[in-house]
Amino acid sequence: MWTAALAAALVFTAGGLALLYLDDTNSQNAANQLNAQNQALKSQNKQLQAQLLTTQTNLTATLGELATVRAELEHPTLTIWNVPQQIMGPDWYLAGGAPDTFTYHLRATSSGPMSISILTLKDFAAALNCVTNGRGPTNYCMHYTGSPVISWLGVTTVNYDFHGAEGCADYVVVFTSAGNITVKPNVSVTYNPASTSTGSCAK
Repeated sequence: MWTAALAAALVFTAGGLALLYLDDTNSQNAANQLNAQNQALKSQNKQLQAQLLTTQTNLTATLGELATVRAELEHPTLTIWNVPQQIMGPDWYLAGGAPDTFTYHLRATSSGPMSISILTLKDFAAALNCVTNGRGPTNYCMHYTGSPVISWLGVTTVNYDFHGAEGCADYVVVFTSAGNITVKPNVSVTYNPASTSTGSCAK
């Protein structure tokens, strides 16, 4: 009788050990699966973070480009004179107005010495009278009559941004030379209206 009981106890114990072993194996497998899933989620999270960083970088760049485009639309720049022209001696001149509400970008080179002045309309008229009345050639009168805003005398290149016309329609830009030269301009303007009168109009 006790032999049968002992055998039954051994069988029960072995079965219990087998069940415990199976439970432990299942738990380890489940833990391994969870760990693998966790690693996969971490990897996906890193990828998402990298994608988010790239998206944020692209968004910042796009916003910067939009700001640049908006600024260009609000203040467009237009080329108004880029055709080479000749001055045939001291009695010739080239002239053009500096348009109101614009910044005037004066850029030019020449094949020989040239003189350039930015004049008010009043001084331009006085310079023409100087020539008409025989007080001097155009190359002299345009730069020494009245009070030019600014002058460049005997130069072969000029690079200057004039802001006086941003709130004033009162300016003429005049080119002259003592000899025969070719002027190569690259003049442009940027729309930039002043909130108040500027230059001679503010006096």
